[in-house]
Amino acid sequence: MCDHQLAHIYVANAADLPAVHELLEATDGVDGVLDRRTKRDLGIDHQNPGDLVVFSEPDRWFAYPYWLDDALAPDFARTVDIHRKPGYDPVELFLDPALPAAKARIAWTLLKKKLGFRYLMRVVSLDSSLVRGSHGRFPDDADRGAVLLGSRGSARRRARR
Repeated sequence: MCDHQLAHIYVANAADLPAVHELLEATDGVDGVLDRRTKRDLGIDHQNPGDLVVFSEPDRWFAYPYWLDDALAPDFARTVDIHRKPGYDPVELFLDPALPAAKARIAWTLLKKKLGFRYLMRVVSLDSSLVRGSHGRFPDDADRGAVLLGSRGSARRRARR
């Protein structure tokens, strides 16, 4: 399950965890792999963090496509479909530059929708290189990290635990 610069890795067989951990650490673009102990040390070992949590190098991000041939991509890959994609897809923010008259195609599809026809709004590219920025890594400088603002002291007390 990928989300920008973090990915949650679920491994079916616990005996495979060391090999998967080693494989991920050796993968280009991966900056670190968190296991159960390091997740606990960072306070992110909750019920759904994945067996391993991987974070990317600062100039990289994780894309969810799991197919090797774009001709075999599922229908939802070229659409905005947050419920079926196994992770966030920032490519959804861009119209496919290879698609001729993309805005006219959108208008035509919306007209079909108004007329009651079924449709897929296939205007999203499969080219993840369109995304030129991301977020989600731990900050390299603590002064650039998350900030909690509030008017109650209770949030501050909870955060210190």
